[in-house]
Amino acid sequence: MKTPFPELFRAARVTLVLATVTCGLYPIMVTVTARFFFQDKAHGSLLRDGTGSIRGSILLGQAFNEPDCFHPRPSATGYDAADSGGHNLGPTSLKLRDLLRQRIIDYRTLNGLAADAEVPADAVTASASGLDPHISLHNAACQTPRVARARGVPVETVRQLVRKHTESPPLLLFGVPGVHVLKLNLALEELP
Repeated sequence: MKTPFPELFRAARVTLVLATVTCGLYPIMVTVTARFFFQDKAHGSLLRDGTGSIRGSILLGQAFNEPDCFHPRPSATGYDAADSGGHNLGPTSLKLRDLLRQRIIDYRTLNGLAADAEVPADAVTASASGLDPHISLHNAACQTPRVARARGVPVETVRQLVRKHTESPPLLLFGVPGVHVLKLNLALEELP
């Protein structure tokens, strides 16, 4: 009769080798490769201001509530990356309907729009992750007069900055152009 010990030792050796490769060598190889070839991305794609201070990541949206800044999409997560995920309510939700109505009223009031003015969908709905760093061109256009007025600069100056910070969709295929809110607000801070 065979004893199970040789099989157990063989299984333990295989487990040890696989654990070393998959839990040790592979992560180290990926980390070193990423830091060497994709240095900026490997460190979180951080965005710095003119003084070198970290202001955020180009991958994550953040809250801007001041009237002299462009506002991002609403966030169901409160811009908390640890809570990212699908928090949107369903289309038949009465809570969602009431929330959208209030957001539309608030958006029109804040931006000085007429009571029947069209409001961009991304101005009142949260993205799936709650951390989208972009807004639509229509949303940026609606906010431009308010930002220009609050900063005391010509509207055309702000429009030029919006155009400069408009990004094409990935691979020019998926989605529509969008404006990166953090980059745009940092550019506004550099205005004289």
